[in-house]
Amino acid sequence: MKEVKPTINELGLDLLNLSLFKVIQTIAEPFIFFALYFVFAFNEYWILAVLSTMAMSFTTYVSTSHDLVHRNLKINLKLNDLLLSVIELISFRSGHAYRLSHLNHHKKFPGKEDIEGRAAGMTLFGSLVEGLIFQFKIYFWAIKRAKDTKTRILLEGILIIILIALGIWSIRYNYVFIIYIALIIAGSWIIPFTTSFLVHNPKGNNELHQTKLFRGKFFSIISFEHLYHLEHHMYPMVPHKNWVKLARRLDPYFEQMNIKPIK
Repeated sequence: MKEVKPTINELGLDLLNLSLFKVIQTIAEPFIFFALYFVFAFNEYWILAVLSTMAMSFTTYVSTSHDLVHRNLKINLKLNDLLLSVIELISFRSGHAYRLSHLNHHKKFPGKEDIEGRAAGMTLFGSLVEGLIFQFKIYFWAIKRAKDTKTRILLEGILIIILIALGIWSIRYNYVFIIYIALIIAGSWIIPFTTSFLVHNPKGNNELHQTKLFRGKFFSIISFEHLYHLEHHMYPMVPHKNWVKLARRLDPYFEQMNIKPIK
C-alpha cells in the first residue's frame, strides 16, 4: 500500500493552471452577482435579488476569495491582493484577515491555535452560534498576529464600518442597500458550519482522516461542485475550478488507502 500521497507532478501540473477565460470568470462572478442584486432589488424582484446574494456569498468566500487567498489564479500579486480586499469588502469581511486565518488553518488544524477550524469540534448548534461572532474573532485574531498586512487589515475594518454606516444612512431614501447588508452578513453566519463543522473530523489521526471525503451527485449539486475539502487540504495550490479534475485523479489513491467517501 502506497502511504505517501501522490505528488502534484504525478497527478498532473495542468491542475495548477486555468485558462484565461476561467481566470476572468472566477474574478467576475462575485461582481456579476453583486450587480444583479441591485438590478433586481431596485426593480422589486426580491426573490431573484435574494438568490443573487446567496450566489454572491457562495462565489466569494469559498470560491474566488479562496483562490485569491492561496494566490492560485497566478495573476499579478498586487492585483490579487487588491481583488481580495475589494471582493471581501463588498461582503463586509476583511480579505487579509481571512488570508491570515485560512493559511494558519492549513498549518495548524486540528490544533488549538487554529481559530478558523475550531467549529469542527463543536456541536451543530455550537457551530451555528459561532457564526454570529466568527468574523469578529477572525478579525481581531488577525490584527494581533499580522505583521506586514496589519495596516491593510485595519483599513479594511474601517471601510467595512463606513459601508455599513452608509447603508444605515441610505434608509431615508430606500431599503435596498441595508437589505443587501443584512443578507450578506446573514450569509456569513453559516461559514463555520459549512467550512469547518461539516467537512472536518478533528479526531482523525492523520490528514486523510481529519477531513471528510464526499462523493455523489447529491453533494455535487448542492455544493455546486465545491465539496472537495479533503482534496483541497492535500493540494491547496489547486484552484477551485480544477477540484473536480483533482478529485477524479485522486479516487484510485483514496480507494487504495481505504478512505470511504460519504455519499
